[in-house]
Amino acid sequence: MKKITSLADYTDESGNNVQCPDKIETDIQVTFRGRNNRIVVAKGARIAALRVAFDCDNATLIIGPSSRSPFSLNARLGEDSTVRIGRDFTTTSMPVVSAVEGATVSFGDDVMIASSNQFRADDGHPIFDVKTGRRINPAKDIIIGDHVWFGAQSVALAGAEVGDGSVIGFRSVVTGRIPNNVIAVGAPAQVVRRDIAWERPHLSLTKPSYKPDSSSIETTDNFWNLTVEDVPIFEQLTGWHDQH
Repeated sequence: MKKITSLADYTDESGNNVQCPDKIETDIQVTFRGRNNRIVVAKGARIAALRVAFDCDNATLIIGPSSRSPFSLNARLGEDSTVRIGRDFTTTSMPVVSAVEGATVSFGDDVMIASSNQFRADDGHPIFDVKTGRRINPAKDIIIGDHVWFGAQSVALAGAEVGDGSVIGFRSVVTGRIPNNVIAVGAPAQVVRRDIAWERPHLSLTKPSYKPDSSSIETTDNFWNLTVEDVPIFEQLTGWHDQH
């Protein structure tokens, strides 16, 4: 087992490696228990705190650049799994991410995560059918599109997909596909409003104090789109994270 407490170019005798052009010495704790795992960090990445455990072999963590506030992350990666963090990813606290058995958890660009969130491509332990012995809870990918806002305590489980520009409400649990530019709430999360767009300016911290319509703030017009019901989320994803 190897532990590192900063991110910089690194290779060990087990084939684990880090590619990081800008040395990052914030609150970093990375544990390599397996072989041939890697972390790829883009130039300009901003990290406040990072906890990563590579429990097995051949897993990859990819971190994009940012012009926003530094993010925090607690990630566990199992055999052959991947976690991708897109450009300008932000968090209020430290979300938990788990990917095992070849699963991928992918966050697009300009994703905003609130507090006490989890993204679990697996259940942590296997569950079997007693009659057949077959596994009934296999790991599945989680795909989060660009400019998605996860409200406080909301969760994405195995097989979750969220389209660009959508909002997941407080304490919601995403288990399936959520299209673009919608608000989804509940457990499991269901769409309650379509054709919406959200913006980052805080309601109390950003002037003007009242924001009655979109003319009161600068908008990210490329995410002001009508909801499309039949486009797979992975076909909507664009940007830096697609290049890795």
